[in-house]
Parts: sequence; C-alpha cells; structure tokens
Amino acid sequence: MTIEKLSLKEKIGYGFGDAASSMFWKLFSMYLMFFYTDIFGISAVVVGTMFLVTRIWDAAFDPFVGILADRTETKWGKFRPYLLWMMVPFGIIGIITFTTPDFGPTGKIIYAYITYSLMMMIYSMINVPYASLMGVMSADGKERTSLATFRFIFAFGGSLLVLAAAEPLVDIFSKMGGGAPNLQIGWQLAAVVFAIVAIIFFWFTFSWTRERIKPVTEKTSLKHDLKDLWVNRPWFILLGAGIASIFFNSIRDGAAIYYFKYYVQTQDAFQVNSLNLTITLSSLYFVLGQAANIVGVVLAKPVSDRMGKKGTFLSAMALATVFSIFFYFIDRNNATLIFVMQFLISLCAGITFPLIWSMYADAADYSEWKTKRRATGLIFSASSMSQKFGWTIGGALAGWLLGYYGFQANVAQTETAQNGIRMMLSFYPAIGTLMGVGFMLIYPLNEKMMEKISGELATWRSKRE
Repeated sequence: MTIEKLSLKEKIGYGFGDAASSMFWKLFSMYLMFFYTDIFGISAVVVGTMFLVTRIWDAAFDPFVGILADRTETKWGKFRPYLLWMMVPFGIIGIITFTTPDFGPTGKIIYAYITYSLMMMIYSMINVPYASLMGVMSADGKERTSLATFRFIFAFGGSLLVLAAAEPLVDIFSKMGGGAPNLQIGWQLAAVVFAIVAIIFFWFTFSWTRERIKPVTEKTSLKHDLKDLWVNRPWFILLGAGIASIFFNSIRDGAAIYYFKYYVQTQDAFQVNSLNLTITLSSLYFVLGQAANIVGVVLAKPVSDRMGKKGTFLSAMALATVFSIFFYFIDRNNATLIFVMQFLISLCAGITFPLIWSMYADAADYSEWKTKRRATGLIFSASSMSQKFGWTIGGALAGWLLGYYGFQANVAQTETAQNGIRMMLSFYPAIGTLMGVGFMLIYPLNEKMMEKISGELATWRSKRE
C-alpha cells in the first residue's frame, strides 16, 4: 500500500476544523458556568446538575453519530459532508446559548437545558465526523501524528483567539448603547463574532481535505460493530485516559475566572484608554495557558519520537500532578508564580492532547487488524465521548463544589468558599492527572506493536484492492 504524503495546505485545512470547534469549546469550559451564574442568574448547584444531566445524554449520543457517519456514502466521502451540513446550525445554536431572554427563574433553567442540550448535540454531529476524518486521510502513523499536531496547534490557536478577545469584546459590546454596561448584550454579540469565524473555518476544512482510506466493501451490522468495539481493550483504556485528562482540564478551566474574581480579588491588569478597554488578569492567565498548550503540542511529536507516545503521556501527566498540587500553596499576591505554574501545567496538558488523538487512530487500526472490519467513526467517537464525560464530571463537580463551599455570585466570598476555589485549581485536577497515569500504565499499543499492526494491515489492504 503506497503511503501518500499530505500537503501543507491539507494539514492546515484539517487544523482549521478544530480551531472552529475549540473556540466554542473554550467559551463553554472557561466562561459558561460563570455566564450562567453571574450573567444569567442561575445558581451554581443548578448549573452543575444541568451539566451532568445534559452531558451524560450527549456523551451517549456520540457513538450513534459515529455509527451514522460510518454508514454515510456521498461523493465527498463519509465524514467531510457533516462539516458542510452542520457548520451553520453550529454557529446559530452557539449564539442562542449565549442569549439571555427575560424569563423567570424556572424559565431560565428550562431555556438553559434546551439550548445547551441542542448545542452539545450539534457539536457531536460535526466533531465526531471531524475527528474520524484523521483516520481516513492517511494510513501512516507519523502523518497522523503530524495531523494531530496541526490540529491541536490550530485548536489552541482558536482557543487563544477566544481567550484573548472574549472579555474585551464583551466589554466593548456591552458599552455600545451608552449608559450602564449591558453584559448580556455584550456576551451575545461576542458569540455572534465567534460563530461567524467558526463557520468560515469549517468551510476551509471541508474544502481542503480528502478521504483516502476506503473501508472494506461488505456492509457490517451494528451488532458486529459494537461487538468489535467491546473487545477493543485499547479503546476502553483511551476512553478512560481521555475522561481523566478532560476532567483535569475542565475543573481547572471552570474555576479559573472565579479564582481571580473572588480569591485574588484584583482583576484589572492594565487599561487601553484609547478603546476604553480593560485587560484583566484572568484574560492574561487564559492566554498564557493557551500559548503554553501550543508549545506543548509542538513538543509532542519530537518528544514522542524519542520516548514513545505512551511514555510521553505518562511523563506529562505525572509532572502535571506535581505542579497542580503545588499551585494550592501559592500566595494570592504572587502573580508571577501563579502565571509560571499556569504555563508549566498547561505545557504538560498540551503535550498529551495530540498524542491521545493519534492513539485513537492506532486503536482503529488495532480493531481492523484484529477483526478485518473497520469502523473508524465508531472508534473515534471515543474521543468525543471522553471529552463529554470528562467535561460532564468536571463541570458538574465544579458547580456542586461551589455550592458545597458556600459560593454566592457577585458578593464577597467566605474563607471557606475561597479555599474551595483554590482546591478546584490544584488538588481536584491532580486527581484527574493521577487517573490518566494509571490508565496509560496498562495501555498495550506501544511503537513496536503498532509497527507490526501497520505492516500486516498494509499487506492485507493491498490484497483487498
């Protein structure tokens, strides 16, 4: 089987897709709980419960999207069409999620449940096929790692755009009408900007990529696909590692803005007088974290080439555990050390992201090697499932912990509440990194095993053509 090298344009095109998804993913993970509690007026405990209820359903929805995509046949392939079909609904629902109608307490909760559930379903409909696309663009393991690297450089670039621009855009739009700032309008119009950019980015991904790996010609039943998945041990291990990794990130991300507003208690970093704009410490903290993520993504390939994917993932998660625990002991007035530790923790997280996505492709190859059937969409739905489950646990726990520690929006916090917020950026995330280490210790697909699988699959595929 001849391995076709991917062009730079195609790798960039693939990267644009995760830039689009990550803009809203980062809006949700960093700001959505804060938006619901401090802007829309829903209690933290209610938001945490909503995250649990809606995301469990949504995570279970992901494998069905993968099954549907595996059975889709169009002139554009199996997975690319979903980018075209779903990009506009993605943008529209994203705007509606950050819209605040003037409802009563019960109406607000119902509205949040409906809009957030729709957003997550649309996210699955575009993101599961997008993730699966990597598995059919190339059969070469190094090309896949390169694709994953491009993907996450662009993902963190999209996140960086949001984190650098979200609060300034809200600040600008909220002051447009004159008088007192209207933060509800500010958040809605900021979401409009990000929705338009996301739609454009998805279009580039659809236009600039190709599907090359063709599945075996015979149709397989859903029963066979699920049976194959059930015996794919690496898939389950990656699912666990992915959940642990996203839990680690989601609980840190969700608590960060509360950390600065209610614990550090000094938000303003500097003023841009010509634009009547305030740059906050939380914005700088978020931007630095995304920059460190990008550095980690760039380091992932050269480090994993020397240490292997498994060894690199293990080392990064172990270091993140140590750094996270240390974060708890930083004094609120030591902004320099807060930012240094944010950089180091985010660097470790950035290293793991492209590795685990590349390992999902390896798990798809393992399944095909073992069963002689390929279900790329179903295998890659593990990636979205792990995101949703990890985000479900982290997001729900964040809301519940805020309630448990006595948090009340827009008032001075008790010492107990401040300590709880500190724990949510330190000891609780460390639980996730330790779980990630545990799962990766038992992951069986090392480089030697994958060389054997790739070679035997190439021979088998060439006989099928």
